Amino acid sequence: MTVWDDLVGQDRVREQLAAAARDADALVTAVSDGKPLDQGSKMTHAWLFTGPPGSGRSTAARAFAAALQCTSPDRALGGAPGCGFCDGCHTSLVGTHADVEVIRTDLLSIGVKETRDLVRRAQLSPAVGRWQVIVMEDADRLTEGAGNVLLKAVEEPAPRTVWMLCAPSLEDVLPTIRSRCRHLTLSTPPVEAVADVLIRRDGIDPERAHNAARATQGHIGRARRLATDERARARRAAVLKVPLRVADVGGCLKAAQELIDTATDDAKQLAEEVDAKETEDLKAALGGVAGGRMPRGTAGAMKELEDKQKRRKTRTQRDSLDLALTELTGFYRDVLALQLGSRLAIANVDVQDSLDRIAESSTPAQTLRRIESVIACREAMDRNVAPLLAVEAMTMALRAG
Repeated sequence: MTVWDDLVGQDRVREQLAAAARDADALVTAVSDGKPLDQGSKMTHAWLFTGPPGSGRSTAARAFAAALQCTSPDRALGGAPGCGFCDGCHTSLVGTHADVEVIRTDLLSIGVKETRDLVRRAQLSPAVGRWQVIVMEDADRLTEGAGNVLLKAVEEPAPRTVWMLCAPSLEDVLPTIRSRCRHLTLSTPPVEAVADVLIRRDGIDPERAHNAARATQGHIGRARRLATDERARARRAAVLKVPLRVADVGGCLKAAQELIDTATDDAKQLAEEVDAKETEDLKAALGGVAGGRMPRGTAGAMKELEDKQKRRKTRTQRDSLDLALTELTGFYRDVLALQLGSRLAIANVDVQDSLDRIAESSTPAQTLRRIESVIACREAMDRNVAPLLAVEAMTMALRAG
């Protein structure tokens, strides 16, 4: 098992990264031996991984980070870096390597303070590994100020530091940053490839794995959750009933409220699992006593944690709503395929009766307008429109057709 095994359906990207890892290994060896560097090296100090959600951007970045830290003795015999078994590969993949920092945020944005901390770390030499690697999984969430802070580090990198930025598209990253990165584009992996990895790695029943992969259209993370989490399957089933529930105004408003309530419940559940532990850990670190008053001067730290938890809850709610809207878009995409007699595979085969019913009772033009209304709802929430108002407007538009 190599570090590339989880990179599903990305053969071209895998080849490019493997070649860069070989050149990086040769570069480190040349420097330590005092040899001149190869000017044609495929290795560079900054990488930008882009691709649609579920394509495996962060998986590719983490695999590349592991390959750069590979210490397998086979390398001296011509073996490729990224064996997957050595200490460098293993600790990089599980997130415990001292020189691999993986940044992911559960908040709405990454600010200046956090980015400055990363930049300071990036100036350090590797402690135990061959490279200092910074993987930023949500580079699209950098604020403008944070992006300007990062730009300086990318322009003037430390000799053994590698930046790996992940974003849905090039447009989500500042032009000044992306112009200084080597760009790799990932595509949505084939449904069969996703089903295969669910069966092989996660031991999921083949029929359930194929159904989950088809329903999520190749999104690996969502497919795994759908195949393993009963609550996720129940939530999806409720979302796919919305098109049949918007026959009247009352049904529209009720469906909208239920979508909001489901997203709120998801955020609340996550908060209950994480917030209590975070609060207790901080209280203990600040010298608090269980059931007693906190020491003086700690109110600011507690308030900062509360604000962070509130922002995380907001993002969780938005992410849950966005997933529901994505599933609605997929439903109407299947309806349109049926109406036009397309040979595209139907994703939501488990609700074939509902698809047929909507397809027979509407026209392709109406279906397109409904898809546009779902997209408009997502855009409205990106502009911070109140979620309930945005979803109510969408359900009313779905009724109008």
